Amino acid sequence: MPRCALSCVTGRFQPVHRQHLELFLEALAGSDRLIVAITNPDPGTREPRAESAHRHLPESNPFTYWERLRMVRAALTGAGIADAAVDVVPFPIHHPEVWPHYVPLGAAHLVRVYSEWEAAKARELEAAGYPVRVLAGDERTRLSGAEVRRALREAGPWRPMLPGAVVPLVERLLADRPLAERGA
Repeated sequence: MPRCALSCVTGRFQPVHRQHLELFLEALAGSDRLIVAITNPDPGTREPRAESAHRHLPESNPFTYWERLRMVRAALTGAGIADAAVDVVPFPIHHPEVWPHYVPLGAAHLVRVYSEWEAAKARELEAAGYPVRVLAGDERTRLSGAEVRRALREAGPWRPMLPGAVVPLVERLLADRPLAERGA
């Protein structure tokens, strides 16, 4: 896909991890401006999907939209990206009829595909009129949000999985939660 004015990366970012940041930077390298579109922005927008049985579950969505917005901003600021180059918006993934209200139709979407879920998302974005660039994901090097959330719950080595600038924010978020909710 040639250089474009506006690119977009969509995801739940539960939490933002290193490979999310890599995708943000790749999208921004091919455009003048980046939109990070946070899916499942609130519990009312979560719906089960055949391609992904877990994305709608509460335990798969431990961080609020506001917390994830802050993680996205921290990751990008830590990577030296100015706030002026990025917009962060909610994106109700299960309601394509409202997508253009959040992300203009000309925005080129960058989607890394590891599973049928991402492949379906790319097809749906294309069907809605968005230009889409698909990157093949390598399952051998994949870092999944489920893996990060498991490490958070089990007090495993989660810090190296996140961009350095996101680690202190997640530590604060976890410390501020009631004991029963800690570890995402």
